[in-house]
Amino acid sequence: MTTALITGSTAGIGAAFARRLAGDGHNLVLVARNTERLREQATELHDRHGIEAEVLTADLATDDGIAAVEKRLADRRNPVDLLVNNAGFGNKGGYLEVPMADELTMLKVHCEAVLRLTSAAAEAMRERGRGGVVNVASVAAFVPRGTYGASKAWVVQFTQGAAKDLAGSGVRLMALCPGFVRTEFHERAGMGTSNIPKWMWLDADKLVAAALSDLARGKTLSIPDPRYKTLMGVVKVTPRALLGGVTSRTGRKYGPQ
Repeated sequence: MTTALITGSTAGIGAAFARRLAGDGHNLVLVARNTERLREQATELHDRHGIEAEVLTADLATDDGIAAVEKRLADRRNPVDLLVNNAGFGNKGGYLEVPMADELTMLKVHCEAVLRLTSAAAEAMRERGRGGVVNVASVAAFVPRGTYGASKAWVVQFTQGAAKDLAGSGVRLMALCPGFVRTEFHERAGMGTSNIPKWMWLDADKLVAAALSDLARGKTLSIPDPRYKTLMGVVKVTPRALLGGVTSRTGRKYGPQ
């Protein structure tokens, strides 16, 4: 039986990955900051699906937290076959409105943690000749959206570059770029969403199903919904100056996952 490790597993897209993978018979390593919520999630998934769910409490905004997950990913005796780097957050406010400490914490979680955990997982997977990594980014990576969008753009570029370097090794890497997803993400960041059209919202479980299908097909970039595929096609041909004006009026306050 294969094992998947999911960061930020107790809510949103991470919880959807946990449900789907447990339902498919994968053992899990659940990673988040809240031990109580992790234990509740592990018990529920074990009781419902009969899989083993390991709990690993770690704050990926800290070196100790990242190191703890690196150590688990490097364990050759209990290998991880799929890593889902999902942990992340948004800051409310535009550039120079958000405290620098919060900006740096975002980069720590979105960039440094993704780099270090992907590297730890990929090294062990390459030795075995198989494995997969899903790095959760955002469609915000493709538009000028301050630090959040910049950090997610880094995730996309890093993942696709690493995937190219590991081609033929048996290790698959994919950047997942969702749009607006009905999760706790915006509420926890204090972001208003009342002006977001209903058609732009995605279901987390359907999103995960599409993402896993794309990973199985060897894609290195997944935009798992026809609506957002169309929107990103428009973005590609829209002048950057115009895009910047539109996104600044919308504000990072309404940034997608």
